[in-house]
Amino acid sequence: MATGLILDVQRFSLHDGPGIRTTVFLKGCPLRCLWCHNPESQQRRVQYSFDYGKCTLCLQEGHECPNGVSLGPDGAVLHDRTAIDPSTFDRCPYPAVAVLGRERTAEDVLAEVMRDQAYYRRSGGGLTLSGGEPMAQFDFALALARAAKAEGLHVCLDTCGHAPWEQYAAIAPYVDLFLYDYKATDPALHRRLTGAGNEDILANLDALMQAGARVILRCPLVPGVNDDPAHLDGIAAPARRYPGLAGVEIMAYHAMGHHKALRVGQRAPLAGLPTAAEAQKAAWLAALHSRGCTRARLG
Repeated sequence: MATGLILDVQRFSLHDGPGIRTTVFLKGCPLRCLWCHNPESQQRRVQYSFDYGKCTLCLQEGHECPNGVSLGPDGAVLHDRTAIDPSTFDRCPYPAVAVLGRERTAEDVLAEVMRDQAYYRRSGGGLTLSGGEPMAQFDFALALARAAKAEGLHVCLDTCGHAPWEQYAAIAPYVDLFLYDYKATDPALHRRLTGAGNEDILANLDALMQAGARVILRCPLVPGVNDDPAHLDGIAAPARRYPGLAGVEIMAYHAMGHHKALRVGQRAPLAGLPTAAEAQKAAWLAALHSRGCTRARLG
C-alpha cells in the first residue's frame, strides 16, 4: 500500500467541498505563494513547530524548557533549532512543540476517514485531498482516492494545477470534484507571486474541462497584490468559456499564515498585511458579477 507524508487529518471539515468532510492534508507543494495560509505544508519533510506564545507563558511560570527554549533579556524567545530532541516533546507542560509530518499508509488514512461515513451519507460529504499540494505525492493521492471511491465516498481534490497532465488524467476517474486554484492571470505576475508560471496550470484546467471533469475555480484574492481589474477580468473569462464550470469561489486573504510560518522558522512575506475587510470582499463579488461571473461567491 502506498505511503504518504501526512500533515493532518481534519475531521468535520465544512469548507473543503460539499457536506461534512474529512480533509487529508499532505506535505509538499511546488509553489511558494506569498499568501500561503498553510506554510507548514510547503516542505515535503518532517518539521518541528514551536508556538512561541506558549513557550513564553511556560517560561514565565517558572518551568525549565526541556527543549532548550529560553528568554532573552528583552523578553524575546530564543531557541536553537539545530538542537531539537523529539524525545523531550512530551515533557512540555504546554503543547508548544509539535511534529509536523507523519508517514502513513493509504489504508491507515482511509480507515480514519471511514469513521465518519454516517455523516458523509447524511450531508453529501466525503473525503478531500489537500495540502500542500496532494499531486506532489501523486502515488499516495491516487491510491487514497481510488480506495475511497471503492468505498463509495465522494472525493474532492484541492489542487493548484501544477502537475503533469498525465497524472490528472490518471486520477480524474476517482475524483468527483476538483477544487482548482486560479491565482493570477498574467504569467509573469503568477511567477512573482507563486514561484512558477501558470501556463501548464491553465492547460491542465482546459484539459479537465474538455474531459468533462466537475471543477470549482478557487481564486485567492489579496488586496493590492492580485486583485487588479485585469485579473478580475481573467477570473470571469473561464466562467464564460466553460459553461460546465461548477462555480467560482473567492478565497479572501487572511493573515492566519503569518504566525504558522514563524513557528516553523520561515519568513512571512506579507506580514503586516491585514485580513481582507468585509467591504473589500463585497467589492470583489460586485466586480465579478458585473463582469458576467454571476456564479462567483465567497469560499
